[in-house]
Amino acid sequence: MGAVVSCIQSVFRAIGSCLMAVVNAIGSILHAIISGIVTVFDVIISCLTCGSCSRRKRSRV
Repeated sequence: MGAVVSCIQSVFRAIGSCLMAVVNAIGSILHAIISGIVTVFDVIISCLTCGSCSRRKRSRV
């Protein structure tokens, strides 16, 4: 009887681990997408506010 319970616990533990891996993967994908969108908006706002798309600052001589 103990072996059957142990087997069932192992099956549920494996299913739980698989579900957590899927959830973590979805979270990582969403994090990457949101980070990319934020970066694009950062570049757009930077271009609109400073007048040029380059990061180099003009030095006055």
